[in-house]
Order: sequence, then structure tokens, then C-alpha cells
Amino acid sequence: MGDTWDRARRSLWAHVQTCRPYTLSYPVLVGVAGAGTTGAAGLAEFIVAGAGTAFGWLAAHYLGDYFDRELDAVAKPQRPIPSGRLAPDVALATGVGFATAAAVLLAWSNVRTLPLVALALCGVVAYSRFCKARGVSGNLMRGLITATAFLIGAMVAAPLPGWPALGLSLVFLLHDTASNLVGTMRDVDGDRAAGYRSVPVQRGQRHAARLAVLLHVSALGIAALGLVLPHRPGYPVLLVVAACAGLFAVVPLLWLAPALSQARALRAHELLVAERLVLAAAILARTVPAFAALGLLIPVLVFSTWTQAAMRARHELADEEVLPT
Repeated sequence: MGDTWDRARRSLWAHVQTCRPYTLSYPVLVGVAGAGTTGAAGLAEFIVAGAGTAFGWLAAHYLGDYFDRELDAVAKPQRPIPSGRLAPDVALATGVGFATAAAVLLAWSNVRTLPLVALALCGVVAYSRFCKARGVSGNLMRGLITATAFLIGAMVAAPLPGWPALGLSLVFLLHDTASNLVGTMRDVDGDRAAGYRSVPVQRGQRHAARLAVLLHVSALGIAALGLVLPHRPGYPVLLVVAACAGLFAVVPLLWLAPALSQARALRAHELLVAERLVLAAAILARTVPAFAALGLLIPVLVFSTWTQAAMRARHELADEEVLPT
């Protein structure tokens, strides 16, 4: 009985780690922000948009870890699949299950979302199987997936995404391309050992840092252009908060890059994980009252920060490396 319980506990924890709870708040906010672009979404549309994008995000985690299992065996052997705590076929089946749930829920809301759902899921597979090992194309693919999720959220509340949604989707395209690029700065040793030609591996950490800053500033610039659209007062306020936090995360990489440690790069990415929640809430606050956006942002930010502090270093770093104080 004790062995059975221990196996069940290990299996459950492996699934929790694969789900990465500290990232799950983000797709919910992205989907909700997309639904909010029309200014006419109700509670049901917000729930469907958040849940649908969250299911898709979970599918991406499972499918990504399935396709990355050989790379992780070299670079991150502590993760659930290479450590033997999660069977590859179970990860694949779970990912397909979440993808199916996302497709069914979103199609029920608006059948026109299905091409974008298919595009996002193809992007997940393409990222892990082809693009991740090929430099900036992998970073762009990650950004494209999030931008697509935002547009899917917009289509939950309207038959087709309007011009504001299309324009603001570029914010997520550029921002998440930059964030993923910072992630490759953390993973450079493992990527090099596995033969992956990421931007830091090919061009060096300094070039990667400059590109990440450029992409991040471009994302903020497009978000600022949203101020010419009708907006509520909470939009510029939250946008300034997101801009300050994001620049605080990426700009120091410019001078840290030549000797950037994995732990320090992880710390920068952790800040971006929190900052992107504020950015998504800012986009939402363009059309909904600030108290509503903050009422959603504050609990998910607390949850994301707490779970990230409790879980992430053990998931991303080898046991022998610790974060500096």
C-alpha cells in the first residue's frame, strides 16, 4: 500500500511540474484580454476565452515536453519525462486530451476559431520538432502561438477579430519572442550540448541580449500606440508598470551577457513571467474598469509568483546550481 501511494504521489507531482502552474495564469489573462478587445464581452465569454486558451497552453506543455524529451535528457534530466516519473506516451495522450478539450470548447463558442486553434497546435509541434533548434525562428514561433491565443480570445466575443485585436496581437508576438529568447540565454549550455543552434549559441549572449531588448521595446511601443484608441484610465497606468518591470528584467542583460550565468538568466525570465501578467492585464484594462482588471491580476500574480518561487528552479536548473542571493 505504501509503495502504491508513493508511486501515485510521484506521478501526480510529475503532472503538476509538467503543467507549470506558475505559467498558467498567463494564457488565461491573454484569452480574457482578447475577449475584452470588443468591449462587449460578458462573463460567459471571458470564462470560455480564459479556459480555452488555458487548455491549449496545457496541451503545449505536455506536447512540448514529449517532443523535447531527448533534449531534456541531456540538458534537464531532472524533468518528469527524462527522470522516468512521467511516461512519454502518457504525456502525449494528456497533451492530445487537453488539445481536444480546447478545440471542442472554443468551437462551441465560435466555430471560426478552429483554424486558429489548429494553427496554434501546429505551432506547438513545429516549435519543438523543427524551430527550437534553428535560432530566431523558434523564438518567433513561441510569440506567434501567444498572439494566436489572443486572437482566439477575441473571436470568442466576436465572429472575427477586429483591427484593434489584430494590432494588439503584435504586442504578444514581439513580447513573447523576446521572453523566449531570454529563456534560450538560460539554456545555452544544454542547447549547445544537444546541437541546437539557438541565437545565443550561434551569435553569443551579447547579441541575444540586444535582440531581446529590441523586441521588448518594440512590443511596448506597439502597446503605447493603443493609447490612440478609445481606452479607460487603467490602460496607461498598468502599461507603465509593465514597461518598468520588463525593462528592469531585460536591460541589465546587456552588460551581464558576457558572463551571464544560468541562474541569473532564469531570474530575469522569472521577472518577465510576472511582468507579462501585468501587460496582459493592461490590454484588458483598455476596455474594462481598472478595478475588474486588478481584481483578476492581483490573485493570479500572487499565485504565479508563489508557485514560481516554490517550483521553477528545480524544474529548470540542475540540482547542483542554486540561485544567488
